[in-house]
Amino acid sequence: MNIKKIIKISFIIMLFVILAIGIINTIIIYQIRENNSTKELITNLVSMQEKMNELLKDTTLVNSLDELESKKADFIKYELEFEAIEKTFSLKDENDFVDFFISDIHKDSVISSKLHLLYESEKQIEEAFDTIYELEKEKINLKNQFDRDYPIENTYRKNLDLKIQELKDFELYRLFSEIKYYSKETLYQYKNQITLDKWLNKIELFKEKYNNQEIEEYQQIVTKVGNYVVSLKDIEDKENSLRSKIYNVINQNKIYSSEIEKKIVELSTNFINHTYFTILLLILVIIIFIIVLGYKVYKNVGLSVDEIETKVQEGLEEIKNLNHEIEKTQKEVVFTMGAIGESRSKETGNHVKRVAEYSKLLALYYGLNEKEAEMLKQASPMHDIGKVAIPDAVLNKPGRFDESEREIMNTHAALGYEMLKHSNRPLLKMAAVVANEHHEKWDGSGYPRGLSGENIHIYGRITALADVFDALGSHRVYKKAWDDERIFNLFKEERGKHFDPKLVDIFFEHLDKFLKIRETFKDKF
Repeated sequence: MNIKKIIKISFIIMLFVILAIGIINTIIIYQIRENNSTKELITNLVSMQEKMNELLKDTTLVNSLDELESKKADFIKYELEFEAIEKTFSLKDENDFVDFFISDIHKDSVISSKLHLLYESEKQIEEAFDTIYELEKEKINLKNQFDRDYPIENTYRKNLDLKIQELKDFELYRLFSEIKYYSKETLYQYKNQITLDKWLNKIELFKEKYNNQEIEEYQQIVTKVGNYVVSLKDIEDKENSLRSKIYNVINQNKIYSSEIEKKIVELSTNFINHTYFTILLLILVIIIFIIVLGYKVYKNVGLSVDEIETKVQEGLEEIKNLNHEIEKTQKEVVFTMGAIGESRSKETGNHVKRVAEYSKLLALYYGLNEKEAEMLKQASPMHDIGKVAIPDAVLNKPGRFDESEREIMNTHAALGYEMLKHSNRPLLKMAAVVANEHHEKWDGSGYPRGLSGENIHIYGRITALADVFDALGSHRVYKKAWDDERIFNLFKEERGKHFDPKLVDIFFEHLDKFLKIRETFKDKF
């Protein structure tokens, strides 16, 4: 095979490798989006169940049939929303193009089994609501009957009380006092059949001493009112039992949801690591092809000197273009991986763009050369790549972290370093330094290693200032954006504490340029 054919075949192979890198990169982004969509759907499933549970509790507090029907309509709405989400998972089961390479994350055995349990618990909640709905309807009718008949019982009792007092018969007075006592015990305290029977028994004893039409009528109304109260108490006991059962179901569902999220994080992290190393391997293959190609060209003696020079020049030009494509692809991969890390914490892609621009500007004014400053611009988007391994419950918490959550969050710097440190590529080695040291502070109070002063790499010091400036001025799930005056005051206070004093001076000396970058790449809402 002559050198011309070798070169042609080699270039074709290299183009296929570059195409493979592009496809892998696309699959990474698609799969991350699919994983986030799955987590959001699962969160919505649990949220719908919690809302349905709240309606269960609210339903037991209604006072009219109209309110009861309104609660039922709300419950049906949440029920339909739950079923719509469940149907979405069924639609996801239909294979798309990516499924030929990577299975949908919700088809994992652990996630699939927990989802099935969520579906089953939703049926339990539906059955519980139907039962409580019927009980509540009966309870409202009983309350209405009680409200109608209780004033009659009260009137009879008061009239009898007055007559007994007029008779001045101590024994009758004692017996009627016991009737009044058990009326309170039945209606307001125990509300059970035992106290009702005692009440009725006292009326029977009273009748033996004082029997007339009025006491007969009183006994009849007591029987009705007492049965209302006992029935109402039975209904409330059944409702409380059902509510307790569903409360346990909801708590168990939260556990299922947490287990699903942990599994998704584990699968996502493994997926990203594997594909990342695959890309590095493909890049290495291209480099080896270039070396082999050069060797073949050098060793070929079948061409004249002029022909060799011509062919070599053509080959070098093609190699230069390929190297440029490789470098461009590597930069795109680095930026994409950085954007993936930011997207997990629901920060915009413009955040990494602004941090990159700020970092390059600070590097140039600090004295780094153009090439090194440009490389730092390309590496800085990877500063928070470690966040891909942080659980969503911590990463997107709307508020301050507690101590344990802060410890988990602080591991993202070391995690990012562990992901990147194995590469020998200058850009990725620089990104590893940035990831590991962008939370170190000038006074030594930072993390993960508590470095101070110039022991912190200049790449970490620059990225730290750029990241904090943009983060403070941007909206997050846990805070609102600060105004400029507040940010500037903080930077002055943290000069020599959090930040390198020289970098703070550079920042204020060229403030107009930083503000221009922020305006150019501001977030779109």
